[in-house]
Amino acid sequence: MQDEATYPNGTHICELEIEPETGQIEIVNYTIVDDFGATVNPVLLAGQVHGGVVQGIGQALTEDTVYSEDGQLLTASFMDYAMPRADIVPSFHFETRNVPSTTNALGIKGAGEAGTIGATPAVMNAVTDALHRACGIGHIEMPATPQRVWQALAEARPS
Repeated sequence: MQDEATYPNGTHICELEIEPETGQIEIVNYTIVDDFGATVNPVLLAGQVHGGVVQGIGQALTEDTVYSEDGQLLTASFMDYAMPRADIVPSFHFETRNVPSTTNALGIKGAGEAGTIGATPAVMNAVTDALHRACGIGHIEMPATPQRVWQALAEARPS
């Protein structure tokens, strides 16, 4: 057991476009640069980060748990619950700038949830930035589904 914790770090950048007539969002570029310290298996690491990013994109844009007024789960199957699919996921630009950890004997910092933790705020910040620049909208709830985006745009337009 080691005495001190290790922490990976990095950044995610999401560029997207919003179709104002439908609220549909298309992610056009997604860049990830992370520092995980010494990497044991770069291919496995890239797959782990990509999977986490897809999970984060799903949380930000599609996945919505809906209950009825009396508490009945209405999105109880994959017919009702919108999991992320390949058609909403862009190609990723992923690279590492690894600096070995000084608090771990192997120099490893770990990668566990880095994809998910970076993706959700990167996507939501991109959505909020686009909506703010277009119409002054400062907030939208997750998931930013086409319906929610379209409704926010419709409410922001002058009558």
